[in-house]
Amino acid sequence: MPEITTPYATGTPCWVDLMAQDQQAALDFYRDLFGWQGEVGGADFGGYAVCTLRGKPVAGIGAAMAPEGQPEPPTVWTTYLASTDAQATQDTIVSAGGTLIAPVMDVGDIGRMLIAADPQGAVFGVWQPGDFHGAGLVNEPGTLIWNELNTSDVLGATGFYGESFGIEIQPMEGADGTYWSLNVGGRGVGGAARLGDDRPGVPPHWLTYFAVDDVDSTVDALVKRNGTVFAPPFEMMAGRMAVVADPQGATFAVFKPKEM
Repeated sequence: MPEITTPYATGTPCWVDLMAQDQQAALDFYRDLFGWQGEVGGADFGGYAVCTLRGKPVAGIGAAMAPEGQPEPPTVWTTYLASTDAQATQDTIVSAGGTLIAPVMDVGDIGRMLIAADPQGAVFGVWQPGDFHGAGLVNEPGTLIWNELNTSDVLGATGFYGESFGIEIQPMEGADGTYWSLNVGGRGVGGAARLGDDRPGVPPHWLTYFAVDDVDSTVDALVKRNGTVFAPPFEMMAGRMAVVADPQGATFAVFKPKEM
C-alpha cells in the first residue's frame, strides 16, 4: 500500500483540493466515483472537508467563497507543492516573476499555505506541513497519481520552478521532445506539456490525475453522473487515460498505468 507517513520533499506535489460552488454535491460526486469519504467540516476551517480513502487523506473539497465585491472563483482542482518555509517560498515566487493570489496564512496547527500563479498564469498552491503532511495514500485507484503542468513556455517554467522550488524540468525519455519530467532530487514527481495551437483558448494550468482500475468504466460512470468528457479514453506512453470534468466544471484526468 503506497502510504505516505513523512513530509514531502520541497517542490513535490503533496496535496490537491477543489473549491466547489456546491460543496455537498461535489462530495457526493467523488464519493460515488472514487469511493471517497468526506463531510462538510467545522466553521473554524470554512467547512473544508478532507476526503479519505480507507481512512487516509487523499484530497480536499471546500466551498468556493469570494471576497465581497469579487467574482466567484472558478471551480478547479489546485495542485499544492511542498515547502519547508512558505514565507521564504512566497518571497522567491514573487521575485521570480510569479503572482501572489492568496498570501501565506496559517491553517491552525496543521500547516501554512499560499496560492500563486507562475509567470505564464498557471495557478498552484504551496503547503508547509505542520501536523498535516498532505496526501497519505497515493498511486493506487481512487488517489492522486500524477500532476502535470501545461504551460505556454517550457523554458520560462523551467527557470521559475527551478528558482522557486528547486524543481528540474527535463525532457522525458522516450517522449521525443514533446513531454518533460518534473524532477526533485533526481526523482520524477510530475510532468510538463507545452500548450500548442491544437489547444486554442486553453490557458496554462496544472492538471490533476487520479488513478483508476478501469478508465473506460470510470468515464462511463462519470457521464451517468452528468460529468463531461474532454478527451475520451486513449492509450499513451505510460498507460490509458481520459480528461474529464465533474458536473460543476472542474477538470481532471483519470489514468491507469501500464503494468511494469
